[in-house]
Amino acid sequence: MSSFDGRRKKLRSLVRQAEADALLVTNFKNVTYLTGFTGDDSYLFATLDDEVLVTDPRYTTQLEEECPGLNLEIREPGVTMLQGVTAVAKRASVERLGLEGSSATLSFQQTLVKELPSQKLVVTENLVERLRLIKDKDEIDATRVACQQARRAYDVVRAGLTPDMTELDVAAELEYRARRFGAKSLSFPAIVAVGPRSALPHARPTSQRIGADDFTLIDWGVNSGLYMSDLTRIVVTGRISPKLRKIYGVVLKAQLAAIDAIRPGLTGEQVDRVARRIITRAGFGKAFGHGLGHGTGLEIHEAPRLAVGQKTKLEPGMIVTVEPGIYVPGWGGVRIEDDVLVTRTGHEVLSDVPKQLEDCLLG
Repeated sequence: MSSFDGRRKKLRSLVRQAEADALLVTNFKNVTYLTGFTGDDSYLFATLDDEVLVTDPRYTTQLEEECPGLNLEIREPGVTMLQGVTAVAKRASVERLGLEGSSATLSFQQTLVKELPSQKLVVTENLVERLRLIKDKDEIDATRVACQQARRAYDVVRAGLTPDMTELDVAAELEYRARRFGAKSLSFPAIVAVGPRSALPHARPTSQRIGADDFTLIDWGVNSGLYMSDLTRIVVTGRISPKLRKIYGVVLKAQLAAIDAIRPGLTGEQVDRVARRIITRAGFGKAFGHGLGHGTGLEIHEAPRLAVGQKTKLEPGMIVTVEPGIYVPGWGGVRIEDDVLVTRTGHEVLSDVPKQLEDCLLG
């Protein structure tokens, strides 16, 4: 049994629990998760004993390569997705058809009601996403590769940094090197922020030179093909000021303590509290304005979240980022981020870019 067969088997149990006879999967990432198909414009009609992918002729060859043996409903030119789905649903003769509430639009739902008057529509929430919370071996291995590619790209770019390079130059080099090491792309547009601009957690790269201040924050990740990594480090291009040493030390202490706390049974809120308490006691509580972390996978931001109010308990197979930060307007910000796997006995840090302050010194 392939990993995709196993995922679809688990989905059937959730569909039964939702008191439905089938689920129409309209979220393209969920379709990929369940089938391995990496295209879009395709929906999966999953019953309690079989599946049909509703797609179009553009993807025939791709489907043969990526998910051979999967039943297909090929929409000919002029046949809409709604018509293709309706045809499959009528042939399946299901009484209760589940829809992904967070993906299927209200208009689509209303039209299906008209087209399938004999079937009751059941709006579901996050059935596939619940499965995606726990990564299987293939997903964990792919994330390891993404972490390795991220480090290799960063190491090469860091070794070639010069004061005259701009934030945009560094971001472009990271993308280029990641692809050279086999990545599909970066996980997201790299954040490269010099000095005071690093106080913006989601700063966009500009033409600011990295030699214009003492340090630069770099937040990047790699898409290894389907699965993603997410890391943050700073590079010290000038001197280590007392303020930088103090703030960096607090952030690193908070991150290491939070990572050390990760184990099955703790909630996202409890792990967040470990880091937040350290930062608050150091006098920087108001300067840490975001959650501690998030899940990664087919998307760069997935469940679970490590943040205030998050009651989901960690389970083996979950992958989360741990990324505390302190941001001081007019001075800058420090964030340290790694990808962490929850294991049966605790945790494993998947990313291994050095992060002691002395490791951040350029040259």
